[in-house]
Amino acid sequence: MTREEGVKQQNPAIVKDITLDDLMPGDVTVQVKYTTINYKDALAITGKSPILRTYPMIPGIDLAGEVVSSQSDKFKPGDKVLLNGFGVGETHMGAFSGMARLKSEWLIPQPEGLSGWQAMAIGTAGYTAMLCVMALERAGLTPSDGPILVTGANGGVGSVAISVLSKLGFHVIASTGRASEEPYLKRLGAKEIIDRNELSLPGRPLGKERWAGAVDSVGSFTLANVLSQTRYGGSVACCGLAQGMDLPASVAPFILRGVTLHGIDSVMAPIERRIEAYRRLVSDLDKDLLTEVATEIGFDDIIGKAEELLAGKVRGRLVVTMS
Repeated sequence: MTREEGVKQQNPAIVKDITLDDLMPGDVTVQVKYTTINYKDALAITGKSPILRTYPMIPGIDLAGEVVSSQSDKFKPGDKVLLNGFGVGETHMGAFSGMARLKSEWLIPQPEGLSGWQAMAIGTAGYTAMLCVMALERAGLTPSDGPILVTGANGGVGSVAISVLSKLGFHVIASTGRASEEPYLKRLGAKEIIDRNELSLPGRPLGKERWAGAVDSVGSFTLANVLSQTRYGGSVACCGLAQGMDLPASVAPFILRGVTLHGIDSVMAPIERRIEAYRRLVSDLDKDLLTEVATEIGFDDIIGKAEELLAGKVRGRLVVTMS
C-alpha cells in the first residue's frame, strides 16, 4: 500500500513476520520486554481512526526493554530503557514487535525503583496523568483548596490520576459511567463518585462551583461542564478527547472566575519533563495498586483487547508481556 492510500484508508492490523532489515532507521536497537495498549493504539489496530501516517507500520507507542545494540553514547547494550510517544507507533515502527530500532533522543533510562512491567502498567496514560498533576501543582493547587475532579476515571489516565492525587492528600471526585466500578475507584483513593451523565450533556456557561481543579481526558461537553463548575481561581488539566475533540464552552469560566485550562501533551514533551514525571511516579504512586489497575496479556491478545478497549470494556491498563 502506498503512503497516499494508507492515509486515506486505515486497515485493521494483521500479524506478520519481519526481520531487523524491515525496521526503520535509528541509532539504538531495543528488545521489547513489555508494552501496553493505549486508546491511540487501539484506534490504529482496529483501523477506526487515521492514526497511522505511513505504511507499513507497527503500532505501539510505549515500550520497556533492553538495549541490544547502540551507536549512541547515551546508551549501551544491557541498558534498560523506556519510550513513550515521539510519533513511535504512528510515523515510526513501534512496540508491537520483538525488536524496535529507535532514536536515542526518544529514550529515557528505566528509573530506579520501577520495573519494566510497572512502567508499562503506568504507560503513556499514567505518565500523562502525572504531567496533569504536575500542571495543577504548578498552578498552585494544594489539598486545602478543595476537591479535584477526575473524568474518565476507569481509564488509564483516570486510574493513575486518582491514585496519585489521593496519595498527595487531595479529596478526589471520580466521574464514571460504570457505577459497578465504585469499589475499584474507592480502592484507588476516590472519596466521591459521580455519574458521567452529570457532565456529558450540554450545560450552562457557568454552574455551581464544585471543585478546585480537574484532570480531564474526555473533552467535548464534559470538559465544558468541568470548566463551568470549577471554583474561582481553579485549574483544569486537559489531556484527552474520549467524548470528542470539540469544546462547546464559553469564555465565562475564564473571565468571570479566573479559571485556567492547561493543555497537556505527552507525545513530544521534553525529556527533562519526562524524567521528572517518572521520578514523581516512583515516589507518589502507590505501586502496589498497579496490580489492581493493570491486567497482563500476551502478544496474541493485542488485537482482541484493542476492540474491547474501544468498546469501553477494559478497566485501567493492559500490560503486554513480549518476552
